[in-house]
Amino acid sequence: MKKRMNQIVCMVMMTISMLTYANRTYSLDIHKEGTILTFNNVKKGHQLVIKDTNLLILYKEAIQKNGSYSRGFDLTALPDGDYYFELDKDLEIVVIPFTVTSSKVTFNKDKETVIYKPTVRLDENHLFISRLSLDAQPLSIKIYYRASYNEGEDLVFSEAFENTKIVERVYELSKQKKGKYTIVFTSQDREFTEHIKF
Repeated sequence: MKKRMNQIVCMVMMTISMLTYANRTYSLDIHKEGTILTFNNVKKGHQLVIKDTNLLILYKEAIQKNGSYSRGFDLTALPDGDYYFELDKDLEIVVIPFTVTSSKVTFNKDKETVIYKPTVRLDENHLFISRLSLDAQPLSIKIYYRASYNEGEDLVFSEAFENTKIVERVYELSKQKKGKYTIVFTSQDREFTEHIKF
């Protein structure tokens, strides 16, 4: 079992590393007329948003096709303050912060971050969960169980992690509790939800 878990974790980490390398390529062209943001290797369904520091969504777009994405934005019209682009992808969220001051836009690449989403996999009655956080952000995991649509969800397990870069867990689901499970992850003021049927 331990050997199997190590193999799975290695595969997940390699996939994340390869996807991060392949998908983090983007360019910013700043002109007087506006800012052109270009991402390579996007997929249909990825979400691009612009948020302010209060998490208010100022712009939201679903990527319509695989390949390259390019769009011009007039960010100088925004009030002075801090903002950020977010590209929500399959396994990660790329966060690109920028500041608007007196109609001047400044991007700070040093503050760019990538938030890796937790991954979930079910193998028979074993639930494999992993999460990578290079800056060791806290993580909370809650697992809920619902036997049927007519019943509510019951919290069956919860666990929290602090100062941990790599979280690897295997949970054994009871063979007597077949139904729907909801796994809720909370980290960095974000919530990620996965639904599985066992």
